[in-house]
Amino acid sequence: MSITLMLSFFLMLDRPRFSMKKTIYCYIAFGALMLVGYNFWYLLDHPSFVKMAAFSILPIVGVFCSLMSREVIYLSLYKIAASFYLFSVGTFLGVDVSRWWFGGNLWVDILVRFLCYLAMLVFTWKKLRKLFLESVDFLVDEMDLFSTFALFISIFLGAIMAYWPNLQGFSIFNMVRAFFVLFIAGVLQYTILHLYIHLGREHHYQTEKELLELNEQLLRSQIDIVGESEKEAARIRHDARHHILLIRDYVEKGNMDNLLAYLEEYGEDVENRRAKLICGHPAVNGILSVYARQARAKGIVVNIDAEVPKDTVIRDIDWVAILANVFDNAIHGCNNSGKMEQEIDIYITKRGKKIIIQCTNTCTDDVIFQKGIPKSAKGEGLGTTSIIKSALRYNGEVDFAIEDGRFVTRILLNLSVKKGDV
Repeated sequence: MSITLMLSFFLMLDRPRFSMKKTIYCYIAFGALMLVGYNFWYLLDHPSFVKMAAFSILPIVGVFCSLMSREVIYLSLYKIAASFYLFSVGTFLGVDVSRWWFGGNLWVDILVRFLCYLAMLVFTWKKLRKLFLESVDFLVDEMDLFSTFALFISIFLGAIMAYWPNLQGFSIFNMVRAFFVLFIAGVLQYTILHLYIHLGREHHYQTEKELLELNEQLLRSQIDIVGESEKEAARIRHDARHHILLIRDYVEKGNMDNLLAYLEEYGEDVENRRAKLICGHPAVNGILSVYARQARAKGIVVNIDAEVPKDTVIRDIDWVAILANVFDNAIHGCNNSGKMEQEIDIYITKRGKKIIIQCTNTCTDDVIFQKGIPKSAKGEGLGTTSIIKSALRYNGEVDFAIEDGRFVTRILLNLSVKKGDV
């Protein structure tokens, strides 16, 4: 029953590495092997089984569940700690209810544990599972290995403290103390879970706010471009009268050679004034156009080679999060470099089921990296966080580096992600 509880609880709150069908088969096979192994242990060495069986379940089940999960290790540790806590509560209730009212009857102990475990799994399925899976990305962002390990140890020690007095004999005092320790451990665990979810949501809303500000900036820049286009159109309409008069003069005089030369020159001028399309994807073209214009206005040389199909699984808001932040960081890097020659090179292409993005820009010589992420004087910016989060949404990768005195950002996005999963 304990093994079933821990495996079922973990699976309900997990995003498995494999398909759900294959995962369930693996869990059933593992549970059967555990059952056979522990039965042999019980038959071969009953005293050691009684003392160590409960605690030995924890590392064995923990390793298996962690290998079956695609979550980060500290999130798996958290779920293992929570399942061990539920197992401790069920064991406590089964043992002490049996000893207090039924003279230590084994079947009462088993029945109480079964009912407790069943109630825990039903509550997990109906109440906790949805909250946990909807908030798992927030937990991944906020939790780290140290905090999870500390919580894991506190739950483990709480279980030991709850049961250690009972090994010396049953008493109401020991029962109350064990209940109090387990209750405090449960409240602590539940409170920390909601704290991490709250912090994760707060940071998520902060990131969304930044994206909205980026969108607003893009819209304002596009409005400015449209305004300049209208002014250019008005100028062309004004100049058209002079062109017509000159063409009429050439026609009336029969000067066809000069007319053809003038029309050819005028056609070249019109072509040069035409806005050039950077790539076929509307959102990508708009973002690159706006930021390229801003960079060139600051005297930065911009080279763009972008080939992006019109229809991809990548959402426009994620293109904004990635390209706007990459380009904006590149512009800031050039401005802060203090170098006379400043340049930004952006390369985007599709290869198979992948989108490759590479941006190189002029930068200072003292860029600091922490765990592979560039740090500014004010710490890690939200822009870098948005790039990484958006790339992970498509099972992508992000790499930052300094090569030949230039800052290089490489991003790989996986187009095989289904639209419904984004």
